[in-house]
Amino acid sequence: MELPKTPSFRLDGKRAIVTGAGRGIGLASSAALAEAGAEVTLVARTGTEIAIAAEAIISAGGRAATISLDVTDIDATRTAITEAGPFDILVNNAGTNRPKTMTDTTVEDYDAIMELNVRAAYFVSQVVTDGLLAAGRPGSVINMSSQMGHVGGPNRTVYCTSKFALEGMTKAMAMEFAPHGIRVNSIGPTFIETPLAKPFLAVPEMKDYVLSKIKLGRIGQVEDLMGAVVFLASDAAALITGAALIVDGGWTIG
Repeated sequence: MELPKTPSFRLDGKRAIVTGAGRGIGLASSAALAEAGAEVTLVARTGTEIAIAAEAIISAGGRAATISLDVTDIDATRTAITEAGPFDILVNNAGTNRPKTMTDTTVEDYDAIMELNVRAAYFVSQVVTDGLLAAGRPGSVINMSSQMGHVGGPNRTVYCTSKFALEGMTKAMAMEFAPHGIRVNSIGPTFIETPLAKPFLAVPEMKDYVLSKIKLGRIGQVEDLMGAVVFLASDAAALITGAALIVDGGWTIG
């Protein structure tokens, strides 16, 4: 009997690009992809952060490059990614939040969240997929969404709006690009202990609320997402597109 063989989780020979890669989930995604064999380009506004991160990846035996870039600048983003591409894998991770009640939310708050979480993510996806189409190559787009793209949350009307939009974008992209072998999926983390989340989690009432919702009883760590990123980028997920991989410790099950 010839047994079936598990598809490879390795990413050797692949080129990946990760936005918001200087810290937190973006840094962890970059490290995970590099460990799996991909050549990773780290993108962030702060050049010093991604330079240090890339150096650490190279020191660990990986391959890494950097692009210092504000992805909300669509023209600059299109030029930089086109020149550096094509990329087989995109982790669309750059994002932000300004937790407020709807009553207190300003137009500036709304625009800042939607510009980065939705508008920038859309056009980064566009330029990466344009590169794949021109090269006639398959690929994997991973949109870093949130559990808040599936449920509501206090003080998060705009953030939830942005992540629900990202989930819709993921499904529509998956339909459009499936004939070209380009898979598009999302990852929906719960609260992860990152520099962005730490100030919220430092408030005892907020931390207690979060822990009461996470059925596994602990705050997420960036390591909890690294396997999900590699899986969706790899041949092990070859028949998965338009899916939402929710890494939430059971928050959204009720």
